Amino acid sequence: MQPLSLTLKGFRGIRDGLGLDALTLDLAQLAGDAELVAIAGANGRGKTTVMDNLHPYLAMPSRAALAGPGGFSYYEHVCLPENEKDLVWQHDGCSYRSQVVIRLNGRRRTEAFLFVGEGDGRWKPLALEDGTVSDGKVDTYVRCVEAVCGSADTFFTSVFSAQNKRQLSTYRNGEIKALLADLLGQAEIQAMGQQAAETARLLKAGLTAIRQEQGGLEAEARRIAHERLRLDGAPARVAAHRAALRTAQAALEAARTRHAQLLAEHGQSRGVEARRAQLQGECQAVIQAGTQAIEALKDEDRRESRRLDQLEQRITQRLARERSRRQALQHQRRQYLALLSGAPAARCAEVRLPLAERVATLRLERLGAYREQVQRLAQCQASERLVGEQLSAIEREAGQAALQAEDLARRLGLAGEVPCAGTGLQGRCQLLGDARAAQALMPSARGAITRLAREKAKAQEALAAVRRQREALAAAPRALARSEHRADAARDRAARFALAAAQAGELARAETGLAEVERELAGLQGAAEPEAEAGLQPAEHPEEAAERKQIQAARQAIAARRAQQARHYRATLDRLRQALAASPAPYDEQRLTDAQTEMEHAARSAAAAEQAHLAAVRDAEALGALARQVDAVAGRQAQVAGRIAHVEAELGNWNLFARCMSHDGLIALAIDDAGPALSGLANDLLLACYGPRFTVSMLTLVESARGEQKEGFDIQVHDGESGESKRVGLMSGGERVWINECLIRAVALYLAQHAGRRYETLFSDEADGPLDPGRKRMFMAMKREVLRLGGYRREFFVSQTPALTAMADAVIDLEAYAASTHTSPLSASIRCVN
Repeated sequence: MQPLSLTLKGFRGIRDGLGLDALTLDLAQLAGDAELVAIAGANGRGKTTVMDNLHPYLAMPSRAALAGPGGFSYYEHVCLPENEKDLVWQHDGCSYRSQVVIRLNGRRRTEAFLFVGEGDGRWKPLALEDGTVSDGKVDTYVRCVEAVCGSADTFFTSVFSAQNKRQLSTYRNGEIKALLADLLGQAEIQAMGQQAAETARLLKAGLTAIRQEQGGLEAEARRIAHERLRLDGAPARVAAHRAALRTAQAALEAARTRHAQLLAEHGQSRGVEARRAQLQGECQAVIQAGTQAIEALKDEDRRESRRLDQLEQRITQRLARERSRRQALQHQRRQYLALLSGAPAARCAEVRLPLAERVATLRLERLGAYREQVQRLAQCQASERLVGEQLSAIEREAGQAALQAEDLARRLGLAGEVPCAGTGLQGRCQLLGDARAAQALMPSARGAITRLAREKAKAQEALAAVRRQREALAAAPRALARSEHRADAARDRAARFALAAAQAGELARAETGLAEVERELAGLQGAAEPEAEAGLQPAEHPEEAAERKQIQAARQAIAARRAQQARHYRATLDRLRQALAASPAPYDEQRLTDAQTEMEHAARSAAAAEQAHLAAVRDAEALGALARQVDAVAGRQAQVAGRIAHVEAELGNWNLFARCMSHDGLIALAIDDAGPALSGLANDLLLACYGPRFTVSMLTLVESARGEQKEGFDIQVHDGESGESKRVGLMSGGERVWINECLIRAVALYLAQHAGRRYETLFSDEADGPLDPGRKRMFMAMKREVLRLGGYRREFFVSQTPALTAMADAVIDLEAYAASTHTSPLSASIRCVN
């Protein structure tokens, strides 16, 4: 297997190390003809991510938590909604393309495709001979890859040295045997062993079924023995039950004879009983007919009573309606009278309404004049305050001007008092200069005082005029209040007159309605006055009185018919009862009943005796059948025992065959044969690269705690300097590393030389960590020796040791992809060493 190009999209190691969402490496062009290709870069640049994806298997071995299926998942190592790994590789002269798509958008999903090249740049899905086609499903992809490159365990054990990889010395017996069986091509033997084990399992299941059948036969034999014990003495019980049956049948015959005699006597008395029954039936018929006739008359009386109640109810309802109507008319009459009582006032209001409206209008006009006066009064008060403020400002300014004039006069008076006046010093005397300056300012000060006096006089005149105007308007607020009160009273009076005048139309309608109510009340009171004056109930209508008389007559006729029917049926019933009393005494039915009971009891006894006799006969027949079943069950038990013996013999043979074809059989022998070859290859590498000090041997038989030999796996290392041999797990860390790498590469060489499985490319990720500088150089020599011995074309490796990276034939420097976006990645990342 040789990788040609790799594209990684959305992998976290690439994004975090290089800052790229996608990285493409043309490995065929980057590596060229180099044998050792180093992948270089600082820590965290993504070297391991690239190395872990240079193979077609669905795993990143340095990131896998567990070995085997389910130990790795891409989802923790990608970051985009849709991520992709695209690897083009070559194997056995054919080109393949692995395309893995990991989706995180919504539901997690992985699709994997394996294509094979057709030679013209086109790809088609790989199809195996068994019909499996790479259709994007993970399981079909895994089957296709393993069909081309072999199992993933063999690949990662032999040619791919990942970080934190388990050393061969830590493999358990079963794991190392499975690995070596795959290396030796023992798949067919394993398949035969599995088929033999499956056959043994089926034979064991069949043996279990046969043994269950044998258990069923034994249970059947125990049941038959129990039944034979229960049926013991059946012939004797048949004779005893036969005698009891004859006795019961004789008793039944005697009971039947007596019952027949009593039945004949009962037939003779049947005529008398029929006449008695006829008379009793007639009595019942008379009683029933009388009851029905009386009930019919009662129903008619109840109907007439309901008619009378309905009549009373209608009269009551009619009187209630008349009373309610009378009360409503009286209430309406009172309303009309109350409305008409205000007619004089309404007419007076209708006459006085125009005058009241005129007065209200005049009051409103006068109210507007007073409001204007109040507004002028407010304006005068504001003007008075403004003029007063102006006068105060003039007085303050006049005071300041007077003080300034006095100060100037004082300073001017100093001009005659200064001693230096008229002398040569007067030009330099400050007091004399100040006095002269005050003399120049005096005219303007006196002018200001005169101007302020004139402005004050004008302000005083304006203030007096405003005050006179304010005093003239001082009574305006009180006049406005009186005018508002009078205007409100005028408006209220006009509104009352308008409301009263608006009732004139209603008064006319009220007079008409009152006349109609008076006429209707007169009609109602005329009908009720005679009864009210007499202190009686109101009189009925003629039709109501006629209906009442009809109902009373009908009820009297019903009462007469009831009395007549009662006398008729009573006389008929007395006559029938006299005839019954004169008939003979009835037949004693109890004797016939007792005879019937005795006969039935005898019949049940005879039936029970017959059932017991039949049961005894069946038991005797069943006892004979059980004897035949005993012979049959014994024969079947002998057959089942023979079958069990045959199956057990075959099961032993197949178990032995399965063990022979298992890891502890022929495969173990093949591993024993291959052990020296693997040890020899490992020792050749140790001798060529590290000298003759260490030699290794693989042991497939180990000694138990009891000193016995048992199947196992152990790697013994012989130290030529000390002459001691010890397990590889007891050696130092660095020694374990190079011995383990020699063993790993020996497995790869064995695959290439003996198993016919050639991968062409080796992979190693920081496997030289614990080695000292000298051993590191030997480690690189071992790599070239493995390439030479195994005929491998190339090895990709990652090392944190710059000296080892410099020893590579070509270097793929990932720093170039992160350092520059303008330099060609190909030219920046290739450095040929030799």
